[in-house]
Amino acid sequence: MEYWSLNPTSLKVMQQKRNLSQIHTNKTLLNGQLNTPKWWAPTVLILGIAVVIGLSAIGVMVNKGLGVTGLSRPVYWGLFITTFVFWVGISHAGIMISAILRLTQAEWRRPVTRAAELLTVFSLLTALAFPLIHAGRPWRIIYYIIPYDFARGIYPNIRSPLIWDPVAIGTYLTGSTLFLYIALIPDLGNLRDRTTGWQNAFYTILALGWRGNPRQWKMQTVGGILLSALMLPIFVSVHSIVSWDFAIIPSVEGWHSTIFAPYFVIGAVHSGVSAVVTMMALMRWLWKWDDFIRPEHFDALARLLIVVATAWLGFTFLELLFAVYGLDAPELALREMQLFQWPWNFLFIIFMLTAYIIPVTMWLFKKVRTNIALMFWTSILVNIGMWLERFMIIVPGLARKQPFVFTWEAYRPSGLEWLILVWSFAWVTFLMLLFSRFFPLVPLFEQKESQVFTDDVKIGRASVPAIIREID
Repeated sequence: MEYWSLNPTSLKVMQQKRNLSQIHTNKTLLNGQLNTPKWWAPTVLILGIAVVIGLSAIGVMVNKGLGVTGLSRPVYWGLFITTFVFWVGISHAGIMISAILRLTQAEWRRPVTRAAELLTVFSLLTALAFPLIHAGRPWRIIYYIIPYDFARGIYPNIRSPLIWDPVAIGTYLTGSTLFLYIALIPDLGNLRDRTTGWQNAFYTILALGWRGNPRQWKMQTVGGILLSALMLPIFVSVHSIVSWDFAIIPSVEGWHSTIFAPYFVIGAVHSGVSAVVTMMALMRWLWKWDDFIRPEHFDALARLLIVVATAWLGFTFLELLFAVYGLDAPELALREMQLFQWPWNFLFIIFMLTAYIIPVTMWLFKKVRTNIALMFWTSILVNIGMWLERFMIIVPGLARKQPFVFTWEAYRPSGLEWLILVWSFAWVTFLMLLFSRFFPLVPLFEQKESQVFTDDVKIGRASVPAIIREID
C-alpha cells in the first residue's frame, strides 16, 4: 500500500520542481552523445595539447632526474606529493554525494551523482600518477612492493603506509568504477536503442542485455545500495592511510599528530564537494541543462559545505591548539614560522581566506547560494585554499631550519613542477569531456524516477509538494 511521505529534506528542493516529459529528458540529456556540441572539439583539442605538453614535461624529468625540480634535502616532498594528496581529497566527492546521500534518500542528489562518481574515478587515476612521477625513476617503485632479493632477505615493509596507499587507492578505484558502471547501465540501454552502426554495437556490449524489466531494476537498485554501503569504510580508510604517510614520522614537526586521519578525511570532503559544485556549474552552462541542474541544487550543496567546512575549521584549530598544549619547543617553532615568518604567514592568510572565511561567509546568504556564478567562483576559491593547506602541512615541517640540517635552502618549485601541476587539471578535464561524448553526465533514470515519485498534496488549502514512498 502506498502512503504520502513528506520528507523535509526533499520538500525544499521540490518546491521549484518542474514537470518534464520523458521525451524532453531523453532529448536534452542525450544531446551530448547524439549530437556533438560545437564547442566540444576545439576544447578537447586545446586540452589534448596541454596534456601532451605535460606528458613531455614528465618525460624530461624522468630522463634528467629529480634535479630539474626544486626538491632537495631537507625538503624531499614538495609539489608532487601535495598534488597527490589534493587529488585523493577531490576523489571523496563521489562517495559523499552519491553513496551517503543515496542511503539517506536525499532527493536533491539526483542530477549530481554521476558527475561526483566520475570525478572520483578520474581524480584517483590522476592521484596514482603522482607518486610515480615523484619517484623520478618510476620503474623503481616495484622495489617498494615486491621482494627483490630473496638471498639477502630484503623485503618491503608491508606495515608502511607507502605500501597501503596503492592497496587502499586501488580498492577505492575498483569499487568506484563498479559503482559508476552499475548506475550507468540503464542509460546505456537507452543509448543502445537510439543509435545505429558501430555505436549501437558499442552500447549493446556495455548495456549487458538491459531491458528494463522489474527483475533487472531490482538487481540494479540492490547493487547500488550494497556498493554504497560497502564503499563507506573504504571512503574513510583511503584518506586516513594517506594521512599516515605523514603521521607516522615523528622526526618532522607538525606531522606526528593523532588527529591527522579525521582531519584529512573532513578536508577531503570539503574539497571534493566544492569540486562537484564547480563541475555542476560548468555542466549547466555548457550543455544548457537549466531544467535539471537548478539553483536549489546549489543551495543544498552550499548548506552541506557550510557544515563540512566548519567541522574542518575545528580540526584546523585543534592542530594549532595541540602544538601549544604540548609545549614542545620544535613544534612551537614550526607554528611560529607558519604564522609569523615570510612567506609562510602570507600563504597561511591566503589559505584561511580562500578555504573558509570568504566562501563560508558568502554561503550564509541565500542569494549567494542560489547564484550559480558566485557558487562557481567560491568553490574554486575553496580548492585553491585546500591545495595550499596540503602544501602548508607538507613543506614547512621539512623546510624549518634544524641543528642537523646541513643545507638551509628554501624550497622553490621549478617551472617543470608547475607545468606538471597544470597538466593534472588539464588531464582530468580532458577525461571528463571524452566521457561526456559517449555517456550522459546526468543519469536519465534518476531524473525520470524523481518525476514519478513527486506530486502535490492538498493539506488544508495549501498545495504541498511531496514524495511518494511505499511503506511496508
